[in-house]
Parts: sequence; C-alpha cells; structure tokens
Amino acid sequence: EEIEKIELVKGPFTVRFGQNFGGIINLVSKEPSRDKLGVKGSIETGYETNGSNVTTRGALQYVTAKTDVLLNASYRAYGDYKDGNDVTVPASFTTTDYSVKLGYNPRKNQRFKVSFRQSFGRDIDHAGLPMDSPYDDSYLVGIDYKINTISDFVHSVTIKGFYANVDHLMTNTNRPSFTAVDAKTNVFSTTSGGKIEFAFTPNENTMWFVGADANFIQRSGDRIRKIKMMNGTMLPTPMIKIDKVWQDSDLNLVGLFTELKYMFSNRTILTTGIRTDFVNTSILDPTIQMTNLYGTIDTKNETNFSGNIAIKHKFNSSQIQLAFGSGTRTASMPERYINHFSIGTDPYEYMGNPNLKPETNNQLEFSYQKKFKKVTLGTSVFYSFISNYITAVENTNVPRLYMPMLQPHFVKQFVNVDKATQVGFEFDVNYSATDYLEFSGNMAYTQADNVDFNEPLPQIMPLTTNIAAKYEKNNYWIKLNTHMVAAQDRISTTFKEVASKAYTTFDVSAGVKPTDKITLGAAVLNIFDKAYFNHLNFSYKNSDLNSGRIFETGRNITFYAKYRF
Repeated sequence: EEIEKIELVKGPFTVRFGQNFGGIINLVSKEPSRDKLGVKGSIETGYETNGSNVTTRGALQYVTAKTDVLLNASYRAYGDYKDGNDVTVPASFTTTDYSVKLGYNPRKNQRFKVSFRQSFGRDIDHAGLPMDSPYDDSYLVGIDYKINTISDFVHSVTIKGFYANVDHLMTNTNRPSFTAVDAKTNVFSTTSGGKIEFAFTPNENTMWFVGADANFIQRSGDRIRKIKMMNGTMLPTPMIKIDKVWQDSDLNLVGLFTELKYMFSNRTILTTGIRTDFVNTSILDPTIQMTNLYGTIDTKNETNFSGNIAIKHKFNSSQIQLAFGSGTRTASMPERYINHFSIGTDPYEYMGNPNLKPETNNQLEFSYQKKFKKVTLGTSVFYSFISNYITAVENTNVPRLYMPMLQPHFVKQFVNVDKATQVGFEFDVNYSATDYLEFSGNMAYTQADNVDFNEPLPQIMPLTTNIAAKYEKNNYWIKLNTHMVAAQDRISTTFKEVASKAYTTFDVSAGVKPTDKITLGAAVLNIFDKAYFNHLNFSYKNSDLNSGRIFETGRNITFYAKYRF
C-alpha cells in the first residue's frame, strides 16, 4: 500500500544504488496526492485457512496544501501451516508495527519528509533453524529532502539519511535439544547511512547524476548456553558457556558514483556510469576459533570499482538493448565474521572468513522487445563471468564446535572461487485477447558453473515458467495462474547440495468492488494441495517427516476486504 512502483535493473547496469553485484530492486514510495485535501484513510483485513492466519491494517492521512501526515498500523498473527503431505511446518509468528510519516513542501519544487517505523515480532518459529525467536524488535528513522528544477543546469538535489536498530533473541526452549542445553543468542544490530545525489542537465539531451552514499553496519551478540547434560548424563550443576557469535564486528562502506544518460535521438539512449566503493571492516572481539584459523585479524580496507555502459534503440514497434556491467560486492558480515553458527542454509555450522576478496560480476546482456497489435514479446539473454566468487565448502580440518556428536561433524567455511560463469535467458509474452481478457507467460533459466571446481554453482533455480489468464472489468476480476518449476539435478557436491524434483502448482483469485470504497477478494492457492519444496529451501532437521526439507504451503484459501474513506 505504501509502494508507488517497483523498478527492476536485471544486472550490474546502474551505479546509483550502492554496490551492485547483480540485479537491483528499487522500491519507490508513494507521495500523498493533493487532489483532495483533508482526512482520508483505509482499513483492511485478511484471513488464510492454512495456518488460521489473520492480518489487519489501518491507514490515516491528513493533507493540507503544504503539509501531510500519514499514520499506518498493522497486526499479523500466523500459525504453523500444513504442506501437501498434511505435515505441520513450524512457521507461526505475530507482528505488530506502526509508522509515522511527516511531510512538508516549503515550495512546489521542494519536499521534506521524516519517517519513523517500529516493528515488534513475537514467538517466531523458524522452520530452517535449530532455534526460535521469542522476540524481534526494530525501529527505523529516515529523513528525505529533494528540490527540483533549481536552474537550467541543476535539475535536482536529493538527500537521504537513515538509522535502523534491531534487537533479536533466539532460544531453543521449544526444541528437543532443550533437555540437554538451554541456549539463548542475542543479536544487536545497527545500520545507518545516507545518500546525496545531484542531477544535472547540461543540455536537453543529457541527464547527469553525481553523488555519494554510505552504509555503516555494526553487530554484536553472544550465545549463552546452560549445559544440563553431557554424554547422556545429567550434570549435578549445569555448566555456563558464553559463545561469541558476531565478535563485535563492523562493516563500513562509502561510495562515490557518476552516471550519464544521453539521448542521441528520440530513439537511441546511451547510459554509462562508474563507481568507487571504499570499504573498512574490523572485528573487535575475535574468538579463539577465529584466531586459531586465521591468526591475527587486522582491520581490512578495500577500494572497489564498478561500471556500466548500455545502448538502447527504439524502432516503430520494437526495442533492443545491449548492456555491459562490471559490479563488485564486498563480502557481507556473515561471510566475514560468523563463528560456528548455523545461518539457516543447512545443518552446518558456518565459519566466516575475514580474508575474503570482493567478488566481481562482469555481465553482458542483450534484450529485445516487440509489440504487435495484441501481442507483446520480450526476451533477454546474458553471459556472466565472475571472479572471486564467494561460496562455502566443507572444511574437514575444522570440527563442529557445538554438540560435536551430531552430523555433520565439520563446518562449512566461506571461500573465494577464482572463476565462475553464468549464462541464461528470460522470455515473456502478453496477449490481449479483448479489452477485458489477457493472457501472459514468462520463462527463465540460468546455468551457472564453478570453473575452479569443475562443477555447477550451488543454489541456482532451475527452469521456471509462469502462465496466467486474467479477466478484468471496472468492478470485478478473476485470475488463473500456473507455476511450473523443473527438476534441478545440476548440483554442487562441494556445497553438499541435494537435487530437487519438478513441481507445478495452480492458483485462482477473484475480486469485486461493490462500491468505490469497498474491495473484496478471495483466492485458492495450490488448488490441488501439491506437496513440494523450492530448490533453494534447506532446513535444519526440524521436520523429520520431510527429511530436513522445508515444504511449501499446501492448499490455502484466502479472503480479503478493504474499506476506503
């Protein structure tokens, strides 16, 4: 409800939104409409049968000629769901959140906004982890300012700043392991940063962006274990152990960028940009496990470079684009500093690697779109060469630290791979049969290879296809959707990946607007109660009936209602 549009850049073809290794998803927030001043708002609610899930939301907005206030609040209570095998998957949680946005327009070409949001998660069950979350509390403060049309040369100036804080607790209170060990893990995370961007118009054919952005991340938190049993024998006095998970680490990034859009004509547009990222990262309280493995861990500094160039040409009814981008991504906080901790990918304990090199994706893409009277076709193909690709492999020289009798006995360690490649395509079609009836479909496939290890890269989605039909009039609509996913047998043996099976699901949804103020909707998802799991879903052995896999939701009937005023 708060999103105006979603902008998608499919590869490292822009430098304006932080370090970019692959695609960029930019969520553009709605600005209040001033067509009608005063108070307006909405209330809505929804219910899902699989899990007895309830969601509610309310919004209230007050708009004057220069100021606006938006209040949002929502509550969700979700239960454990059942998959297509009628097996219960632990996934329950409740969340309560609210946000306040204050806007002020000093002049028609200026906009100033302050945002504040708090979210409170409670009793969160994690299907893919050995622990659950009694609470997850967070807040976010943001400040935005933009001024447009300053002069013929200066088109706009945009300034953004934010600060976010997360207080997160994990425990094993409701797990079988609680009999032997009472474990609690706190995570305290802060993220702050901002952006300033100037947009210049040297002439009517050129838009030139120049700016800087920053992102500062800090994490701390320990796991406290009260060991009640060892080797099957209850201890007369429990032992207390404190395990360092994040070791008081931080990751700071500051980037400088410039991007140019030049129109050779109304049909041909050139986009090109360059970016430099300055990275500083350190660990203040390293564990003995990390120092035994890596020795003294010094503060790391990196200077990374990215760039892109693309040419787009429009014909009368079609469009082609050729783009090349080189995007560099520094290693993330878990990849650098996680310490003997399961991160939800599989049952392994993971070890970070403070010596990881940044990975670089050099990607070439060709796309084509053609419009006919009633049909629109689009396709793109890409090739990607990746250097210093970051992945994880089992290290048989580093044994499991916690509960060493369990499988697997060794950890996975993050490492760099010198050479990796990806090649793939996307295809989409849209057919407007009538003014009200529309058919659409899309297909995507990626083949990725680890050249150094002579095997596929892990965690790559198989061939995926969607086919949909929609009939829509002013006050009602109905939509049918088919989701088809092929089997994935191109798996990484070093990552200990397992092949997945093909599946197809069917959904139907419908809605009606009895008045301009009321919207009602319903859907049946996974109509035939298919039992399936996504290839990217691994699980800690939390559901033995599913052999460690996280199966998706079985048949689910949903209802939705909204009232605007």
